[in-house]
Amino acid sequence: MARVELKQVKKSYGSVEVIKGIDLDIQHGEFCVFVGPSGCGKSTLLRMISGLEPISGGDVVIGDEVVNDIAAADRGLAMVFQSYALYPHMSVRQNLSFGLENIGTSKSEISEKVGQVSAMLQIDKLLDRKPKDLSGGQRQRVAIGRAVVREPRVFLFDEPLSNLDAELRVDMRGEITALHRRLGNTMIYVTHDQVEAMTMADKIAVLRLGELEQFGRPLDLYNQPCNVFVAGFIGSPKMNFLKGKVDADRGSVTLVTGEVMAIPTEGFSHQSGEEVTVGIRPNSVSLSEDGPVKIEVRSVEQLGGESYVYGSLKDGTQVTVHLSGQISAQVGQTLGIDLDLSNVHLFDSNSGLTLRAPNTE
Repeated sequence: MARVELKQVKKSYGSVEVIKGIDLDIQHGEFCVFVGPSGCGKSTLLRMISGLEPISGGDVVIGDEVVNDIAAADRGLAMVFQSYALYPHMSVRQNLSFGLENIGTSKSEISEKVGQVSAMLQIDKLLDRKPKDLSGGQRQRVAIGRAVVREPRVFLFDEPLSNLDAELRVDMRGEITALHRRLGNTMIYVTHDQVEAMTMADKIAVLRLGELEQFGRPLDLYNQPCNVFVAGFIGSPKMNFLKGKVDADRGSVTLVTGEVMAIPTEGFSHQSGEEVTVGIRPNSVSLSEDGPVKIEVRSVEQLGGESYVYGSLKDGTQVTVHLSGQISAQVGQTLGIDLDLSNVHLFDSNSGLTLRAPNTE
C-alpha cells in the first residue's frame, strides 16, 4: 500500500490548461474515485499519476517519494483500462504471467501467483482460453487479475466497466469492492457514473473543467455539497433547483414564479432580498393538494415499488418527485408539492456556493 498525494498538479497542452492546480491527499488503503462529466480531466489526472502522461507543474508523491521523473514502469503501480488491453494471441494464463516474466520472476513463483489470483477472481477454469473465447465480464476479470498478480502499491482503474452491460456492471462493482477489502491496497478509480462512485468509494473527488470541486466521503458530498454543481452531480435522480429571493424575516423564499415557500432559518447565512437557489432532492419532495408550490405533470414513471413524477413550474423549471409505491398522477394534471425542510439546501444564485453556515457542517 502507499499514500498518493498531489501538490498543485497541472497539465497544459500548449496554451490550453486542462488540469488547473489540483491538491489531493489519498491515504494508505483508501478507495478513491475520480468522478465528473466528460472532459473534466479525470482520466488525464489518472494518467499523470501513472506516469503515462507527463505533468506540466506541481508534484506527484507516492509513498514518500516524488515520482515526477520516474518512469511509469518503476512507480509500483498497476493500471486496468476500459478496453481490457489483453494480448489476443495469448491464453489467459499467459496474459496473467507476462508481466511477471518480464521482471524475471521464477516459473514456480509465477505459477503460484497465477493460481492464487485466478482462483480469487474465479477465472481458474479459463486459464487455457484466449480472450476471444471470453465474455466481457471474464475479460475484465483477466485484466484485473493481470494487475493483481504484480502486487502493486497502488491500483489505477480507468473506467473499467464502461463496456459492460448494466447488470454485469453491478456485479463487477461488487467484485472490485470486495477485492479492495481483501487486498487493502490503495485504489484510484475513474468513472463518469456517480452511482459507481457512491457505491464503491471511501472518498470521492468531484472534478469539473480541470479543477477539484469537492473531495470527501460519499455521504458528506451527498448531504453537504459545497456548490450547485456537486449538488446536481452527486445523487440520482439529480437534485431539484428552484430560484427565488429570500425573505429572512418571514423565513421564506419567493420563487421566480411568485409562489412563496418556507425555508429553514437556522444553519444558513442569508439576507433578505438575496437571490438564492433552493436545492431539494426528489425523495424529499411530496405531493399535496395544499402544497404551496404547483407543478404541471409532464410524465410519470411507475416502477412498481416506486414512482417518479416529472413536472414543471409555471416558468418551465423542471421538478422531479420520487415516491415509494404506486400513484395515480396523470400527465397534464396540476399538483401541489411540499418540501421536507430538514433536507433543504440553499445556494447563492450568483456564485453557486452553498449558504450553509460553516459551523453547522
